[in-house]
Parts: sequence; C-alpha cells; structure tokens
Amino acid sequence: MINEVSMKQNYKVVKQNDLIQKSRYNLSMQEQKIVLYLITKVKPEDTDLHLYEFKIKDFCEICGIDMTSGKNYTMLKDTIKKLADKSNWITIKTENGGEIETLLRWIEKPYIDKKSGTIKIRLDRDMKPFLLELKERFTVYNLYYTLAMKSKYSIRLYEILKSYEFQRSCTFEIDEFKMMLCAETYKLFGHLKEKVLDISLREINDFGDIIVTYELKKKGRKINTITFKIRAKKEIKERMETFRKIEKRISSDKKT
Repeated sequence: MINEVSMKQNYKVVKQNDLIQKSRYNLSMQEQKIVLYLITKVKPEDTDLHLYEFKIKDFCEICGIDMTSGKNYTMLKDTIKKLADKSNWITIKTENGGEIETLLRWIEKPYIDKKSGTIKIRLDRDMKPFLLELKERFTVYNLYYTLAMKSKYSIRLYEILKSYEFQRSCTFEIDEFKMMLCAETYKLFGHLKEKVLDISLREINDFGDIIVTYELKKKGRKINTITFKIRAKKEIKERMETFRKIEKRISSDKKT
C-alpha cells in the first residue's frame, strides 16, 4: 500500500491563498475534484497554463466519474460541460494597487479523443496569477487527501482550513462561513451543523492530513462565530491510519 499511496501523493495542488479564501463558488464534489486534478498538472517551472493532456481512464478514476457503464463518455462530457459553464467571483489586484471583482471561469475549451482515450483541457488563462510563479501566500496539499471525501462541503472546507494551517486556528462569523461554503440555504445553525459542519469535519479528520476541532461563541442567544483549531497529522501511526481509511473508502467505491 505504501508504494501506491506514494504514487498518488504525487498529485500536488498549489493555489494562491486569495483563490481559496476570497473566491466564492458552488461546485459539486465531482467538479471540485476535476478542477483540483487539473491544477495538479501545473508544474512549478510553468510560466503559462498549457493545454494539459492525460488518459481519460486516469482522469475519470481520480475525479470519481464512473467509466464502467455504457454511458461513460456521455457522463464525462456532461460533467465537463457543467464545469465549463460555471464561473466564480474573485477579487484581484489592479496595477495601481487597488482591488476589483471579476468573474473567473475554471476551464477553457476541452478536447476529447475517444479513439485514443485521451482528453486535453486548459485552465482559464485568467487563473495564471493564482497558480503560476507563486512566491508568497500560497497553499500546497495533496489531492490524495480529498479522494475519499463525499461531501462537496468537505473538500471546500478542507482547502480553506489548510490555507490557515500555519496559524493553527481561524475564526469566521457564521454568515461569513456560510457564504464561503455556499451554504446560505441552511438558515438554522442546527441544520448547518448537521448537514455541513459535522459531516465535513468527520471526513476531514478521517481522510485529511489535519485534525480539526471547533468552538462556538454566542452573541446574545444566537451563535455568532466559529473558531477552528487545526493541527497537522505528524505521527507515522496517525498518517498510516489515514492512508488505510482512504484506501478502504476508495476500494469500497470501486465495488459499488
């Protein structure tokens, strides 16, 4: 298992922190994994976002797209089209030091070659400042730790918390927290806790490379802020147990 885990951990996601902390987007679990997989193709020496080519089989396996049914190519195309049609608001810096908001698309035109079993996709060129030649305020993590996560909120929250890992804690107002995760539909905190928070933290603690706890504070009778405490899984035994859980979940998914 160790060799297999090492191979999968070669998929590193590197993002500038503004893309993580200041953007707001609502992607499905599968769409998030596609974007993250594409970002792993960006190399430290790249000065531009290239048209990245890879095997459809590898792409689908990593991104959780079922390739066993007769509708696999239709499913693949539908999934990529949905992602290509989505955009997110992001704050970017101007040349004079100011800030403006703009819509950022995730991918440009994809090319699927069914005969050779390959796919080519280029990330949106406007993402260059957030992915290339990063010198400061960026986050690095392994795609591997998201592969077993089932909730779209788990992947998004994991990424946010990883960007604050060096601080060991971070605090958000509840409304701000909902907005970051696009979870505003949960008006009552009890529903947010049950459907978003508890599920996400269980998956992050089981399958991620960090352990997270949280504390709540009230303003009057209403819960006002949430503070996350973050620590890295540094002990070999703890990390090996995480690898075991990830591989068990992935193997179980392949059988269903």
